[in-house]
Amino acid sequence: MQKNSSSTPEKPTDKFTGKPSRKGLAAAHAEKPAQVIEELRPGQSIELLQELHILTREGKLNQDTRRKLKQVYHLYQFIEPLLKEVSADGHGFTLADHGAGKSYLGFILYDLFFNVAHQGEKVNGHVYGIETRAELVEKSRALALRLGFANMSFLNLSVQQATSAADLPPHMDIVTALHACDTATDDAIAFGLAKQARHMVLVPCCQAEVAGVLRKTRALNLNKNPLAELWRHPLHTREFGSQITNVLRCLQLEANGYQVTVTELVGWEHSMKNELILASRPASSNAAHAAKTRAAQTRLQQVLAELGLGELTARFAVAAGDAGPA
Repeated sequence: MQKNSSSTPEKPTDKFTGKPSRKGLAAAHAEKPAQVIEELRPGQSIELLQELHILTREGKLNQDTRRKLKQVYHLYQFIEPLLKEVSADGHGFTLADHGAGKSYLGFILYDLFFNVAHQGEKVNGHVYGIETRAELVEKSRALALRLGFANMSFLNLSVQQATSAADLPPHMDIVTALHACDTATDDAIAFGLAKQARHMVLVPCCQAEVAGVLRKTRALNLNKNPLAELWRHPLHTREFGSQITNVLRCLQLEANGYQVTVTELVGWEHSMKNELILASRPASSNAAHAAKTRAAQTRLQQVLAELGLGELTARFAVAAGDAGPA
């Protein structure tokens, strides 16, 4: 009987043992296709992902970097509609990534928006990375130049310098901060308020400042406020301090006229620093919005006073002119 010509060819075997020979195994292994990485998008820069050490030099993705890439992708899903919104009138968007570090977020966001979602299209916009460590800024500049990411700039500035730097536009459409440690998220908020950002996208990381103040005033508060039991024990002080920090940040944004949404970035199995704060300033204000803004300002001061955090009033300040109509 004639054999089916479409059948899979047999692997060469050892003539004595009948088992596949070493040459046969090596040949079969060589014929295997390269690893298919479902997370990568068509048109995405492999060189970029390798330079950021998300992909290995062999083009592979390990479990840790897969989690990191998933977080950035998920954050991009929140940011992309904002980029489209602020660009809808034809002007190029401006986005500042504050506390950029190695600029994982800025680079991947740029690549996904310009080179994947709008490949071959004429799209205007500029991504700024703001970072205090000069060596990271220089590395990011060199990488952007090598990749041809012309609409990216990296600035070695503190938050105080960034609010008035001539290299940045007077207003910013979007401000982002991904896993900015301790008060770096507050610096990003202060920058966004100063630049009258239309949107802020914040993923806070560790925070210790508020917990430090709670710890310092704990004995006094226990005598006059039963709620101080919430942070009497050191572990609770740290956890409650972290929680109340983000509550105060949200109140601060609302007290400055922003509409705030708080949600999870990804599942807790991917990251314990998982809180996503989305803040958007309405294009115009009305009486109802002004009333909500004034109410948030009152609640912010009440919470600071009730918890004995008066010394942090300047940290969670309301920008001048945001008191709303009387």
